[in-house]
Amino acid sequence: MNPAGDPDATDRDAADLDGDFGFAEPATDQSFENALAKARDGTRLSVDDATELLATGTDRDGIDPVRKEAVLEAADRRRREAVGDEVTFVANLNNNVTTACNTGCLFCNFKDSAHAFEADSDADHAGFTKPPAESRRIVEDALDMGVYEVCSVSGLHPALALNEEHHEILSGDDDPASAVNYKPPETYATDPGTYVEQLAAMSVGGVHLHSMTPEEAYHAARGTEWEYETVYRELAAAGLDSAPGTAAEILVDEVRDVICPGKIRTDDWVAAMEGAMAAGLDVTSTMMYGHVETVEHRARHLGVIRDLQDRTGSITEFVPLSFIHQNTPLYRHGVVDSGPSRDEDELVVAVARLFLDNVDHVQASWVKSGDAHGLKLLNCGADDFMGTILSEEITKRAGGEYGEYRSFDDYVEMITAIGRTPVERSTDYRTRRRIDPDDGPHGPRLGPRADGSPMLPERSPNGPGPDGESAGADD
Repeated sequence: MNPAGDPDATDRDAADLDGDFGFAEPATDQSFENALAKARDGTRLSVDDATELLATGTDRDGIDPVRKEAVLEAADRRRREAVGDEVTFVANLNNNVTTACNTGCLFCNFKDSAHAFEADSDADHAGFTKPPAESRRIVEDALDMGVYEVCSVSGLHPALALNEEHHEILSGDDDPASAVNYKPPETYATDPGTYVEQLAAMSVGGVHLHSMTPEEAYHAARGTEWEYETVYRELAAAGLDSAPGTAAEILVDEVRDVICPGKIRTDDWVAAMEGAMAAGLDVTSTMMYGHVETVEHRARHLGVIRDLQDRTGSITEFVPLSFIHQNTPLYRHGVVDSGPSRDEDELVVAVARLFLDNVDHVQASWVKSGDAHGLKLLNCGADDFMGTILSEEITKRAGGEYGEYRSFDDYVEMITAIGRTPVERSTDYRTRRRIDPDDGPHGPRLGPRADGSPMLPERSPNGPGPDGESAGADD
């Protein structure tokens, strides 16, 4: 892990890479034709099968357009059989607590060196830390707009601890800054509070709180022998309702060694997810692809998720995250020259639908892909189209170009244009409401304060809204 408080660690680590990681091009014992036949028949696919489909055959270079369309067709048919023609979305808000982080992930431009947040620092940065009272105000304002889901994924601020007992444990270390990435709250210009305080502040008015990635759970247990289940149970008692399966990136350690050497390993990510589920929480699953990994790595990642779901059954959705490269250390230092192609996006969604036979829902992202390509992904096996978001910061700071807000009217118009049925859903998909396109204007009705009124962008709790201007520093 990068040393705490070192503002140059990420750039230095990236500069040490030469772009040649020794990843062999995949070659499998399966053929593309056999893998496609299994997919069409509904036979459970192997990792080799998934590799073949993602590559449109490892026997040739590049993506074969005819083979690609065959995979997309099979996935779209499977989607229709599994979940029908509904396209779901949710009324949600992203409220991230802080950008302060010293982990040094080379794919990220969201974080700011935690050293810059110290009270005696004169470093210029565009980051933020919100005290719990500010988080509560933001959520309260969003509830009045009809929002009923709050997502929160934040940097690993050195002063963030699970609770006051955790502060005492961490401060007792002989060298907490280096050993456990900890400095006391009084070191910083703004006290972020504890994880328990932040979640309690955001868990107001019946909102569904979706927060605490495996990496954040590790941070909330660092320097202790606490089990993940123990951590998540305390967070659930504070108001946490479900946990995002982000921080997954690619769940293959040789890839993690390149793009996020300071992050938890694959086994620890799985253990954290199992701990969250043991604490009674639903979880999601993700994959961030299109950087240094091969198609085989993507297939192995899907295998980790399917195996986890076989054991637990608590994963509600799979969320493919297309790597946005423009402002990241990987791109600045020439390790990568782009993110994934549109063809790769389509194949990842399609193969996820075909391979993850135990995960009902696959998401398409307008934040990552834009409206037009996001709609195309809904014809490649996806059935969910994210949420209203209101404010998105992580992708935007990495160079994303597709805005931060979608209204219910936007959703209804786009989804009906491709012949599908728009459906408002709860976070866990257990509550759903079909929307009549002719009964507009449209707004959320599932929230504790939702009455069907449109979510007006000028009422966004974090600023102007959908025109691409800054809507605050939330994700």
